[in-house]
Amino acid sequence: MFPKTHYVGVEIDADNAKTARQFCDRVICGDVESLPTEEWKSLFPSDCWVFGDSLEHLRDPWALLRAVRQTIDAAGQVLACIPNAQHWSVQARLASGAFYYEDQGLLDRTHLRWFTRSTIIDLFESTGFRIQNIFPRIFDEPKKDRFLTGIASLATAAGVDQDLALRDCLPLQYVLRAAPV
Repeated sequence: MFPKTHYVGVEIDADNAKTARQFCDRVICGDVESLPTEEWKSLFPSDCWVFGDSLEHLRDPWALLRAVRQTIDAAGQVLACIPNAQHWSVQARLASGAFYYEDQGLLDRTHLRWFTRSTIIDLFESTGFRIQNIFPRIFDEPKKDRFLTGIASLATAAGVDQDLALRDCLPLQYVLRAAPV
């Protein structure tokens, strides 16, 4: 895409790493949270880290983001796409007791962490980043209308802003750009 840009992928799954080799200049097949020191150092200098639907799969995304923050270029950035655990469909499943893991999606059985808009902001701010842009990914989901009144009532009963609760239950994911502070 950009001839002077060097793309490095880190992928724990060997089959996915093989696929990534088609798009990256270099691919490390391993657990990004436990890379050997020399392997980790080889990822720097870097000016952009992309976490596409991956932070929720990590044991300690806070530690990883702190490590990236310590070594990323001062003008660098982090791009991330993170599923929204506050999505209306998750709330409906919790209310009905039908919180079953699935092979993909919001309830992907490989998710270790769950985030809402406010906890995403906290994740980045607590690890030394400032979110510059955050975009909700909202899809046309006609079934949602059945649940919005209940979510509004729940927000009121919890003493939180009803309008904010309704706004935050619509995105399936958030896409963001953050910079080191």
